[in-house]
Amino acid sequence: MPSFLDLGVPAALADVLAADGKTDAFAIQRDTLPDSLAGRDVLGRGRTGSGKTIAFALPLVARLAASGAKTRASHPRGLVLAPTRELASQIAATVAPLAAAEGMRVTTVFGGVSQRPQEQALRAGADIVVACPGRLEDLMKQGVVSLDSVEIAVLDEADHMADLGFLPGVTRILNSTPARGQRLLFSATLDRGIDSLAKRFLHNPVSHEVDEASVPVGEMTHRVLVAADADAKKRLVEDLASGTGRRILFTRTKHHAKKLAKQLSSVGIPSVDLHGNLGQNARERNLAAFSADPADGGVRVLVATDVAARGVHVDDVELVVHVDPPVEHKAYLHRSGRTARAGAAGTVVTLTLPEQRRDVKDILRKAQISVGLEDVTPAIVAELVGERAAKVKYVPAPVQQQGTPKAKSGQGRGNAQAAGRGRSGGRGGRGGAQGQSSGAQAGGTQRDQAQPRQRGAGQGQSRRSPQVYSTSTGAPGGAQGRPRSAGSRRASRPQGN
Repeated sequence: MPSFLDLGVPAALADVLAADGKTDAFAIQRDTLPDSLAGRDVLGRGRTGSGKTIAFALPLVARLAASGAKTRASHPRGLVLAPTRELASQIAATVAPLAAAEGMRVTTVFGGVSQRPQEQALRAGADIVVACPGRLEDLMKQGVVSLDSVEIAVLDEADHMADLGFLPGVTRILNSTPARGQRLLFSATLDRGIDSLAKRFLHNPVSHEVDEASVPVGEMTHRVLVAADADAKKRLVEDLASGTGRRILFTRTKHHAKKLAKQLSSVGIPSVDLHGNLGQNARERNLAAFSADPADGGVRVLVATDVAARGVHVDDVELVVHVDPPVEHKAYLHRSGRTARAGAAGTVVTLTLPEQRRDVKDILRKAQISVGLEDVTPAIVAELVGERAAKVKYVPAPVQQQGTPKAKSGQGRGNAQAAGRGRSGGRGGRGGAQGQSSGAQAGGTQRDQAQPRQRGAGQGQSRRSPQVYSTSTGAPGGAQGRPRSAGSRRASRPQGN
């Protein structure tokens, strides 16, 4: 496997990756980097976990650094478009340390948070903007940002953009960038208008497709357990959540995710939730708590809707549980992709009731997963749970005005708090993603207008025993998220998650 230096990556950028334990290129990086570093337009196809972010982050930073152009206020030279705000934050967390090595600044632009810190970061001369289409278009119309100096434009998760109805906005945005700039488009598929988008905006592109066998997925084991009834399923969920490793439990509705996190916490399994009804502050705190070491106030269990099925990367998720089977097979694959990433091993468990057997079999068939359905036995439960974590008494967390739990080493440099710390009523300053902090890595699918202002989720660990955890379930003393500014309520269309 070639190293990044072998592929022509500048030494300063290769050193940044090496410091994070990344020295050998994955297939999508190995295939695309020679072309993208040479200035060619690239169309890359590969599923989640294939390493696409580094594949476009490296040429983005390297070529901007080599161009020698000076960034003017409100005229960024690099642009990355992402479908959701959590994914934008995660991309910024990857790009920021690379950009910092070349003396460049990164900021994120998305809805659901105050617009002011984003304006300040742009006017301070951010070199690279990682943005969701809705908020970016708003800022363009207000004259806060111009894309006439963009040298390199990247479109990530283009198929998900199409799913969310963002392609018209993406088209308008790309039309606002210089026609002969370099463009990199990454997508899992080329259907739903992606092919026509590529033909319109990419000039003589080089296409690279990573087959499934070359993606470093580690060992992903799939199991399907049939619970006798709803009560048996409830007990099984509690058992599966009680292990010592990180696990993500997926539900179909926001209400169920919120309720389940509260139920698990009440029986001594501290859990946080992630769904479309959470404000940005609460999402950041909950993802930060899930990313953090439990000894530093973190939690082992994240209960989520499909908002977390794309974009969220937290190391060492050993178990994904489909508490509610997904509606369709693509959701199954994206949910399952939260484990067994980058060569690590993981297990995916789907829970089903007898009357759901046919639907689950159909989803697995379309996902090309060959696995039998098993009745629940004590031996199976013991095998999947492994060592059980000690139960911790649930105590609602007191209000915390600032700070998040300390993230596990290696998690999300410069994260969702990148753009002016990305908070409603955010603090001033440049707000670039290079202001690194140890917060959540994020991902999601819900649209911004679906984010009502509400109570957030204070995380952390108190100075007294027992440990203190909180979910967004309205527990007494939960942290109150800051209200949004008028700027974040201005648009009526989706802002990007």
